[in-house]
Amino acid sequence: MQTQHTHELLTTDCHFCSLVSKANGEDPIGTAGTYDHWLIMEIPQPWPQEIFQENPTIKSLMGLFQELIFKHGVKLKPMLIAPDREYSHPGSTRLLYYYRPANLFSQFEKQEFVVPENEAAALVTAIFKQLMQQPNDLSKFQQYQQQTSHIRELMVCTHAQVDLACGRFGTPLYRRLRKEYAPASNGKLRVWQTTHFGGHQFAPTLTDLPQGCLWGHLEPDVLDLLVNRNGSISGLRQFYRGWAGLTKFEQIVEREIWMQVGWTWLDYLKAGEVLAQQKVSEEDDANWAEVRIDYTVPDGSVSGAYEARVEVCGEVMSALNSAKEMELEAVKQYHVSRLVKVE
Repeated sequence: MQTQHTHELLTTDCHFCSLVSKANGEDPIGTAGTYDHWLIMEIPQPWPQEIFQENPTIKSLMGLFQELIFKHGVKLKPMLIAPDREYSHPGSTRLLYYYRPANLFSQFEKQEFVVPENEAAALVTAIFKQLMQQPNDLSKFQQYQQQTSHIRELMVCTHAQVDLACGRFGTPLYRRLRKEYAPASNGKLRVWQTTHFGGHQFAPTLTDLPQGCLWGHLEPDVLDLLVNRNGSISGLRQFYRGWAGLTKFEQIVEREIWMQVGWTWLDYLKAGEVLAQQKVSEEDDANWAEVRIDYTVPDGSVSGAYEARVEVCGEVMSALNSAKEMELEAVKQYHVSRLVKVE
């Protein structure tokens, strides 16, 4: 059935990878990526496919970025956002920097700066050097810091030059969130267009900061639930890619706990650990994993842990990129076969 459905899409639906993924029932959980830091900078559109290599400001920073990632092992996610007519300041560049505040945490801490365009590269350099524990001049940028820790930022990928699905499905979702939800928030929510942050096949994709939750395959009728959190959380299950504070198998378990506990789980401080896993090869994802999630409530009065087993429950055919000649891949699907509260 899945193969037949895929064939219909390939011949009638413009070859969008996200339509193949969704039609074949690919579960997006566990695909969020794992980050301790986010660095998000305003860069005007258009964005070419290789903007990180082609934009002069960003290109000048790539050497430091690669040193940070590969030499120092810092888990940092760079993203670009398009300036907004209402939010942005001509002649200035906005930079959002989020960081993991502790081992157990519920959301990322934020620093925001709006600097003159010609100082943006120096600011990024100072942040990179701070992360490498090297001398830096970050203090000189304090005058540009913004008090916006109360603002929730929704980031929607519309980077069509990387994958057509992100433009086709991300753009209308962005426009609806920007037009309807941001103005109704009394200044507590901003909505941005972003460059690609992984997972073309789950377009439209969204990153919710400071929480650090990622979403995919989003549909207009779940936006109220996602933004306002005013209904049954189970309605979001199939759209959840995971929380960036955890790794793949930890994300899969965390969703199950969230579905049991409800919305209050978002505020719990948490951390994960993979206790054991069975890998067939370096290139292949494990067939099972044993996972522990530790948690404490915000006031510290209650703490505990869950232990779980994650197992392969099948596979689906998916397309990782949109193309005229679609290349399909088998993708393992997982379920939580055991989940127990141990403390």
